Amino acid sequence: MSTSAETLEFQSEARQLLQLMIHSIYSNKDTFLRELVSNASDALDKLRLEAFRDKDLQADTDDLHIEIGTDPENRTLTVRDNGIGMSRDDVVALIGTIAKSGTAEFLKKLKESKDSAASQDLIGQFGIGFYASFMVADKVTLLTRRAGSDEGVRWESEGEGTYTIETVPDLPQGTSVTLHLKPEDTEDQLFDYTSATKIKQIVKKYSDFITWPIRMTEGEEVATVNSMKALWARSSSDVTEDEYNEFYKHVAHDWNDPLETIRLQAEGTFEYQALLFLPGHAPLDLFMRERKRGVQLYVKRVFIMDDCEALMPEYLRFVKGVVDAQDLSLNVSREILQQDRQIQLIRRRLVKKILSTVKTLMSQNADKYETFWKEFGRAVKEGLLDDFENRTAILDICSFASTNDPEKQTTLREYVERMKDGQEHIYYLTGESRQSIENSPHLEAFQAKGYEVLVLTDPIDEMWVDAVSGYEEKQFQSVAKGEVELDSDTTDEQKEEFSGLLTYLTTSLAEQVKEVRLSSRLTTSPACIVGDTNDVTPTLEKMYRAMGQEMPQIKRILELNPGHPLVSGLRSSFAENGESEGLAETAELLYGMALLAEGGELGDPARFTKLLASRLEKTL
Repeated sequence: MSTSAETLEFQSEARQLLQLMIHSIYSNKDTFLRELVSNASDALDKLRLEAFRDKDLQADTDDLHIEIGTDPENRTLTVRDNGIGMSRDDVVALIGTIAKSGTAEFLKKLKESKDSAASQDLIGQFGIGFYASFMVADKVTLLTRRAGSDEGVRWESEGEGTYTIETVPDLPQGTSVTLHLKPEDTEDQLFDYTSATKIKQIVKKYSDFITWPIRMTEGEEVATVNSMKALWARSSSDVTEDEYNEFYKHVAHDWNDPLETIRLQAEGTFEYQALLFLPGHAPLDLFMRERKRGVQLYVKRVFIMDDCEALMPEYLRFVKGVVDAQDLSLNVSREILQQDRQIQLIRRRLVKKILSTVKTLMSQNADKYETFWKEFGRAVKEGLLDDFENRTAILDICSFASTNDPEKQTTLREYVERMKDGQEHIYYLTGESRQSIENSPHLEAFQAKGYEVLVLTDPIDEMWVDAVSGYEEKQFQSVAKGEVELDSDTTDEQKEEFSGLLTYLTTSLAEQVKEVRLSSRLTTSPACIVGDTNDVTPTLEKMYRAMGQEMPQIKRILELNPGHPLVSGLRSSFAENGESEGLAETAELLYGMALLAEGGELGDPARFTKLLASRLEKTL
């Protein structure tokens, strides 16, 4: 006898996704079955692993399988498995609530999307799983009992914002999902999902590689409708591109095809097979703290864990796929994996293979490479900070905007090949946007002399340029830090003429700068602010403070253009009148202008405005 049913509301994000599925414009509705079969397969994997680790678990593991049944008369389709099952709390957590990273961002982008093609693309990026059932059903009933538990759970919803849930006895181990299909004559019901022939076609197309038997009953016969061959164990010549694509969608919970497929097989001292994929889109949680990373780990075809972090570094967290090792224990834990020598060797080979694959794309498929770098370049550059072994390989696949061509990015190799005779450094400038960098006074002399400068606008660029010494024996040099040698027109005579003014300004602006000196990097602006060679940039300083790290005040250097009328006028005024209140105010304005020109923030905007207004008034 069941307990009374309780009616609960979906979490707001879940409610929105349900409405999205009910009114879905996604053209390929067949994929709902792939999602249900994939969930069932995961449940079987988890039961086998749990039964191996817990010998006292009261669970039947003799004939693990997935069963699909159709009832044309009542227009229902049921997907059953005898896997791990769910408790009442599991059902509420996994179905009533969506805790998936990026849900809110996904819904925001979907709301902003105006055309159906873009909406479909977003749906594909997110992956909807169980909720896809509501594309074809107007009611879904779920019955489940967790292995080892005596109580089962019944869940039901019409997708209208609420669901009912109740405890029921005498349920078999595992989960069954019954879809009460929409009427055949509705506009969005394109196919008859009560047709056994149709269901077998869908299973063959999307789920043939599932390693558990998928069974259907026709008349008196029960037939297994999938081949159950692990895709990574088959010869590459026997696997079609469509099969790779569907397998990727299964492991990545993505509705789009992968950008690139990578196979790797090792024999000898330790054996393993790997089937990896580069996605075509960055997941919405790529830069979120709660993101998951890693590939699925199998041992001798037995599923061990999802998101095996020990096999994939943080900067390649977007890579999806499977690694099947032959010589690991089935009882291996995440903690043991971190120290396992075989896992570390496998990881090293996987990383090298992924980086070499991207390098091949650069030379052989420019469109794919550009897509990869646009989607994942920011993440890949994180590897420059902590993967010392592969730093050169990472630099080889990086692309950057530069002053050479505003429409096209450049590799470091291309940059080096274009370097001028006698140029010893790879010049770069970091900033929040290309526009702010292109308008920076720091670039003036470099542009005048035809030197190419890398335009670095990603937050991670502020960090790796200080950690990486150079590329192909050429050192990285910020055009906004240290002293630069550009065959300056500044003469010894000028240095002597300006020495008094520079000393005065260094003293007058002592609270703001550590030094005032003549510049060799300016041609049209009167002044700019630069950092000392080993100082952190203002942007990086701001990032550290935002993360709660205490930072001492970092004073920078004010550089003056001796050829600018304002600066030469200052020198003349100082030579004739010496120190004065007007000169001090002009120096303060000059510093403020230089700070604003690089996108900095004034310490006292009100005082700067007051001084500027006073000066402008005197010119009238």
